[in-house]
This record gives sequence, structure tokens and C-alpha cells, in this order.
Amino acid sequence: MSLSQVVLQALPPDTPENCATRDKMMWKWLEDWPNMARYAEADKQAETLPADQRTVVFMGDSITDGWNLAKYFPGKPYVNRGISAQTTPQMLLRFRPDVINLKPKVVVILAGTNDIAGNTGPLTLKEIEDNYESMADLARANHVAVVFSSVTPVSNYVPTKIRFFNERPMAEIKQLNEWLQTYTREHHYVYLDYYSHMVDDHGMLRKDISEDGLHPNDAGYRIMAPLAEKAIAEAMAHQKS
Repeated sequence: MSLSQVVLQALPPDTPENCATRDKMMWKWLEDWPNMARYAEADKQAETLPADQRTVVFMGDSITDGWNLAKYFPGKPYVNRGISAQTTPQMLLRFRPDVINLKPKVVVILAGTNDIAGNTGPLTLKEIEDNYESMADLARANHVAVVFSSVTPVSNYVPTKIRFFNERPMAEIKQLNEWLQTYTREHHYVYLDYYSHMVDDHGMLRKDISEDGLHPNDAGYRIMAPLAEKAIAEAMAHQKS
């Protein structure tokens, strides 16, 4: 789905009564494409907290945005900086205020699915990979350990959400995951493999862990949480060595 399609779907119906609202929403997209404003106030508050209360930042799209970190990681000083529908170029633009300025020990990046879907326009896999590399470079330069998460699988088990599956070819998801795995190994980052734990025998997202074929439900997040915890521990160990 293109950026214009995403914007148009989010806008209210085109009626005289809604014109002002539509114009305001469209200008918001134009003025703040990466949505820097979303966490601006939260970032200011987080920067004042002791360092041990913001040791890990989760950066991502709707899968991260919808992840209640306090529920799945009780008592852990983890900060959520996910924004629904975002792509890697948007995350790269807000990486400094939403990650670097918080001075975490680790950043867990989960992205790519919306890039493949073309949410902000068509991107080649090389362009997506370049954005990952730029985020990693920023993190490393600021002494933040990097965890790159695999792109999660999708499925077509829910007919009303079939577009999620059609927009995200599994072959491209696998190809991007292969690159992520190789890149993390070669650069001594941590690869967080959600994919192999969430895919079924048909090569799709397991029916029992998603209601729409893209976003995890409670069962899905319960699979992801311990995998993320293990990856964070590994990244922490790398940082100390």
C-alpha cells in the first residue's frame, strides 16, 4: 500500500463538514512524515529518568506499538518506541530522538514488513538494508548494542485481512531475514529470530497466534517475549566483552 493510500484510508469521508479535518490531517502528514511528535514529550521525560530505568528501547512499527511491554516484561526498564504503519526510513529519521538521546544499553529493532508492503512508497531490498545499516551505525557510534529482529511471517487465513498477506510476499520476507542474519553475524550484532518460532508447516504465520494474519495476539507475544529477553541478554553480554 502506498503512502497516499495509507493517508487516504485514515482520512474521514470527503464531505463539506469534514474538509477542515481532512486538511488538518493531511498537513500533519506533510509536516511530520516520520511522526517525530508522537514521542517528543515522552522522550523529554525519559531523558530525566535514571539510566537504569531505560536500559532497552524497542523500536518498530505496529507490532511493537501494540506490544504492552509492562505486561510481557514486568518490572523491566524497557521503553516502547513503536509507531503503527512505519517503515525503516521513518524510523531512521526519528532514531536519534527516540533511541540515541535516551542512552539505552540496547536497542531492539523490529521493522521491514511495512517496507515490503510499500507503506511509504516502493523500496528495494537494498534500500531497506541500507536503512538498517544506518540505524546500526548510529547505535554503534553511541555505544548502544544492536538487536535486529527478523521480519515476522504473514498468513492468509483471515479473508477480510488478505491484503496483509498479498502486500508482503513471503519470498521477500525470507530474503530480508537472510540478509539480517548474515549482517548481524558479520558485524557482531544479535539476530533475534521470531520468524522460525512463528511460522507454520505451510510457511505462514500460525493461525493461533494472530487474529489478522499480521499482528501477534497474546499467544504470539508470549512466544516473542522470551526470545527478545534472550537476545537482550546476549546483546548486554556482547557490550561488556
